[in-house]
Amino acid sequence: MAQAPQIVEISCVEVWREISAYLDKDVSPELRERMEYHFKRCKHCLAVVEGTRNVIRLVGDDQAFDLPTGFSERLFAGLEKRIGEDAKAN
Repeated sequence: MAQAPQIVEISCVEVWREISAYLDKDVSPELRERMEYHFKRCKHCLAVVEGTRNVIRLVGDDQAFDLPTGFSERLFAGLEKRIGEDAKAN
């Protein structure tokens, strides 16, 4: 009986280097198989690829919207205030 070929493990660093090409379907079938095998075993890399996929969807979505004027400034001011409060509490 023929034995199924064993998949050679790929490291997280190798996966991260190839995420973009993987999502663009621009990797060899062997590398795709190795990456998918890795995603089944590594929750962190799975989260990275899913997060990257989500960002691509959001950026490519025609329904994207502009943030209100001054939003960034208010956000950063709120974060700085919260960080200051946390620093005083500790």
